[in-house]
Amino acid sequence: MSSGAQGLARPVVWVTRRLPEVVEAALSARFDVRLNSRDVPLDAEGLRRAFREADAVLPTVTDRITAECFTQPERRARLVANFGVGVNHIDLAAARGASVAVTNTPDVLTDDTADLAILLMLSVLRRAGEGERLLRAGNWKGWSPTGMLGARLTGRTVGIIGLGRIGRAVAARARDGFGMRVLAWSRSAAPSSAAADGIERVASLDELLERSDLVSLHCPATPATRHLIGAAQLARMPRHAVLINTARGDVVDEAARVAALESGTIAGAGLDVFEAEPTVHPGLLGREDVVLLPHLGSATFETREAMGMRAVANLDAFFAGAPLPDAVIDS
Repeated sequence: MSSGAQGLARPVVWVTRRLPEVVEAALSARFDVRLNSRDVPLDAEGLRRAFREADAVLPTVTDRITAECFTQPERRARLVANFGVGVNHIDLAAARGASVAVTNTPDVLTDDTADLAILLMLSVLRRAGEGERLLRAGNWKGWSPTGMLGARLTGRTVGIIGLGRIGRAVAARARDGFGMRVLAWSRSAAPSSAAADGIERVASLDELLERSDLVSLHCPATPATRHLIGAAQLARMPRHAVLINTARGDVVDEAARVAALESGTIAGAGLDVFEAEPTVHPGLLGREDVVLLPHLGSATFETREAMGMRAVANLDAFFAGAPLPDAVIDS
């Protein structure tokens, strides 16, 4: 069905959260758009309703798209145009079984997420969050030769878990910007000692953990990567090491991470994602050796607009009967 055809009803698109104005304007120009005016996550019935009332649903990472959305008898939606790269919040098996197409928005958030990973490394090592809290509380007594001493990022070894677009972008920043040694391990990549791109692929996750001053997570959230980093893995890290996570919260066993921090097994953490978002483990909230951010990896004007327009492009293609630019599941 062409959304621009004269005299034909335009496809109905349910948008589960408010998006940048330019994206909502583009959607409204093409489709019969239903917006979530309250801009809070829809509950399970709200999501099922969206699938009953719309030809396509444009969800975000906060939406849990369960099998019931796809299997309910009144389901109308034929496309899930996800706003984001990760699709672990969508029951892909159920979507495939119901012949519902699924798309995502790759490529556009690589640089911003990589920048944030470096920000977290610097913030933890240089105690930036702790220092700001000290100032805001009015407790800074002035400069001191031994005050707020942190650790240097330049020249350290970073271990990158997951060598996709974001992992490679972090590697380039670490290597070229800070003269860091870069190790990498990926479940899908073979080890290599050639390091032609300045990245040393190691043979095992254990080796990466044991050799790294900082470990930065950039793997997708799948059943195979759930709690990839748990108590046993944290115990292999040097006691001065720092864990950085801008990937997905459930890649790390959050309780095990808190225990490792409390025991001094690792020295700190920089976290943009959490296992039960928006809830954060209470054991993290009071720690000065942890920097916490509210899932800001792609949170720039440029990227959020680009993500939205990528979703629009997938919607355009679907309703024009054209190949989907970013198909995760092509119906």
